[in-house]
Amino acid sequence: MSTVEQQSRHPHQLQFPQQPPGPGTDPVVLLLVGIVVVLVLGAACYLCVVHRSLAAPISAVGGVASALAAAFGVALALRRR
Repeated sequence: MSTVEQQSRHPHQLQFPQQPPGPGTDPVVLLLVGIVVVLVLGAACYLCVVHRSLAAPISAVGGVASALAAAFGVALALRRR
């Protein structure tokens, strides 16, 4: 049955096209990202404790990485609007 036939039978009902559900984040991907983040932070902390000379370079890289991650998160949030 076509849309015209449906509207002629029920003129007061509006027909809206079905929209597919929006893209969602897969829980497995979130779990893997969380595990990787914990492992990387753990490795960085271990290197800072065991090798004191690496503490300054690792903290510098961590500071830059956190600023880049924040900028990337803001860009993604603004893009989804």
